[in-house]
Amino acid sequence: MLYSVPWLLKPDLQPGSIAPFDAIAPKDALVQDSTALEQRRSNLVARSVVKVIDREQTEQLKQRLEDQLKQLQQVTDSGSAARVGPVNLLPSEQRWLEERSEEDHLAWDAAVRQAANRMLSQGVVSSLAPEQLRQASTLQMRGLQLEVDDPAAQTLASKLLTSTLQGSSNLRTDPNLSKELFEEQLTKQGIPTIQVRQGDLITRKGETISPQAYDVLDFFGKVKREPQPLIWFARFIEALAGCGVMLLVMRRERPGLEVRHAVLALGLLLLVQTAKLWFQATVSPLAVLVPPTLVLTEGLGPGCGLAWMAIATLLWPDPMNGLGDGRLLIAATVAATGALLAGRQRSRGQLLQMAVMLPLAALLGQWLLLQLQPFTGWRVWGSVHRSLDELTAEALLLGVLLMLSLLLIPILESSFGLLTRARLLELADQERPLLRRLSCEAPGTFEHTLMICGLAEEGARSIGADVDLIKTGSLYHDVGKLHAPTWFIENQKSGPNPHDQLDDPIASAAVLQAHVDEGLKLARRHRLPRPIADFIPEHQGTLKMGYFLHKAKERNPNVDETRFRYHGPAPRSRETAVLMLADGCEAALRSLPPDTSDAEAIDVVRRIVVARQRDGQLRKSGLSRAEVELVVQAFVRVWRRMRHRRIPYPIPARQPFQN
Repeated sequence: MLYSVPWLLKPDLQPGSIAPFDAIAPKDALVQDSTALEQRRSNLVARSVVKVIDREQTEQLKQRLEDQLKQLQQVTDSGSAARVGPVNLLPSEQRWLEERSEEDHLAWDAAVRQAANRMLSQGVVSSLAPEQLRQASTLQMRGLQLEVDDPAAQTLASKLLTSTLQGSSNLRTDPNLSKELFEEQLTKQGIPTIQVRQGDLITRKGETISPQAYDVLDFFGKVKREPQPLIWFARFIEALAGCGVMLLVMRRERPGLEVRHAVLALGLLLLVQTAKLWFQATVSPLAVLVPPTLVLTEGLGPGCGLAWMAIATLLWPDPMNGLGDGRLLIAATVAATGALLAGRQRSRGQLLQMAVMLPLAALLGQWLLLQLQPFTGWRVWGSVHRSLDELTAEALLLGVLLMLSLLLIPILESSFGLLTRARLLELADQERPLLRRLSCEAPGTFEHTLMICGLAEEGARSIGADVDLIKTGSLYHDVGKLHAPTWFIENQKSGPNPHDQLDDPIASAAVLQAHVDEGLKLARRHRLPRPIADFIPEHQGTLKMGYFLHKAKERNPNVDETRFRYHGPAPRSRETAVLMLADGCEAALRSLPPDTSDAEAIDVVRRIVVARQRDGQLRKSGLSRAEVELVVQAFVRVWRRMRHRRIPYPIPARQPFQN
């Protein structure tokens, strides 16, 4: 919507367009010449830079002079003219150094320091020619009326000062004083105006409207700003289509995309469009494109972040005079690089490092393009003349915004259900309350969970799925068993089985289904992200509870089978499908005899997988046949590691205790 706002009140005339009528000035007037004013501003910018003395740089130059004076004294003490010193010595200068008294030495050093102070107090420019700098230092030494009248002392001092100050500057730009000078010069020169007399011809029908004529027409109200419905509608449809394409790409990259995820992407796009219209040509593409791209990449993945960045770059309003396509290209490149890197970061510390490196990379890239601009002719910044100070300020702004974005990510995680890589690793910490409770109250289930986690991780890694997601989801998939741990075989010790005492297959099936329902309740209570909570029902899908169904059919052959199926849904992602297969294969693999071959183990796993496929459990998961085979091979590799052979160590006999 905001993308089309500039066309709601678009002028019907523009400089350079054809005049549709003759226009005569109705009265005398002085009209501001906007073109001349802009040109004057551009010319004044280069002449309004105020330099002030940089104290830190001045002290460094003074210290450099002191170091060179010490080196010169070392040359004098050694008595060797061939020794390398701060300057090349003439024979007369070497002779004077050797013959001077201690009083002459101290007086000459003090004079050199005083001359340097005078020159530094006036400011030294790094681009000053060496000959000009030598002449200035000679004049400074003569003005001191040095008691040592030997010409060699004068020339040596001049050479030493030139060597110290050449190529250095102790000046820096003061932005506040520069701005004051700019405004003062602009005020003195006055606002350029166009003098119009009554009856003057402004434009003739069929001729091109000049910028000055446009200013006069606008002054007399001849330029109408009326809504352009057709243009506005076309731009609106363009923006709407762009948003639709963005959401479709994001949905393809992330099948589990939620409505609040789409709201976040559209909200960031709206915020960026508002910034573009508000700041217009002064907007920083780096500042409005890179941070949102990083946020969406962290929460939804690199594909979603890149899709958002592409649409935000393309939907750029026209009133961006002087922006330059190069700046958009640089911002898009930095944003794309950040998206690709952020997708691989596994901790918030790595993200923090990236938030520092991206602005530095942007600054370096822009500076290089600025240096190459005279050779390439490519005006990266359009009509705007950028300086190194401005580029540095833009990089600092980007760094600050990236830091703020990293601080906001935890808030956005809870508000919009984002699941970042760092959040996944935090949830996988086995010291978290829910996992700690599972390990204490249902130790058998927890051990079963860890074994499934190993299978699922290797399976996900073999097909390029999200290993961190499946690892974390595996840890939480059976937390619902906490509602009744002893009703599950892995937690039962000695004593009767509660299902045998219940002696009701339908009620036992309800207990099994309850562990899914209770797991979802715990997920909501502990604010688990939805992609993690999805593992709880989808790892069982709509599978049959075969054992209790068989028991029920022994009593009633016509029993309804749907009462012995989990409520689902079936796996809707590759990760939940791999977990379902790992859950089904874990017990079978663990029960295989020690001498089972790999081929036999593969056959066992494949039969379980085929049964799941025939039951329609993998239909919506997106797993291909080739990926299923890779998962089977991965499960057997993990089983082989778990069942590796060990050398039997001899255990020494217990020695009797001796007093």
